[in-house]
Amino acid sequence: MKRVLEQSGLKVAVLRASVDTARREDWILDQVDRGVDVLITNPELVKTGLDLLDFPTIAFMQTGYNVYTVQQAARRSWRIGQKQDVRVIFFGYIGSSQITCLQLMAKKIAVSQSTSGDVPESGLDSLNQDGDSVEMALARQLINS
Repeated sequence: MKRVLEQSGLKVAVLRASVDTARREDWILDQVDRGVDVLITNPELVKTGLDLLDFPTIAFMQTGYNVYTVQQAARRSWRIGQKQDVRVIFFGYIGSSQITCLQLMAKKIAVSQSTSGDVPESGLDSLNQDGDSVEMALARQLINS
């Protein structure tokens, strides 16, 4: 991913788990000072305590199954002080287990948001069409394939 983005002329930094939690904010600020356009990381590494105001577009290549992690990582750019439009994008292959997972994550997030008073209007909620657990829907898709 990094190589492809760099070949397109973008400056890319990869935040790895080896960067201590207490140093991540400073590490990211150093990358911004160096003119980095793109930050690649695992959502687990940025799910709490970081503001990514300099990266208003968040693109998920993978999400995992943890709703809390997805919700938190997706909101890192959407903070007080953000002056740019924020976009959160989820990539997946149509008809794949990845899309099934995203649809189920959307359902879980919709339930989570409705219990906290938020009304989803975009993002993963567009994939939320019915109810099921992530594991059951993935198993059903694999059996039917």
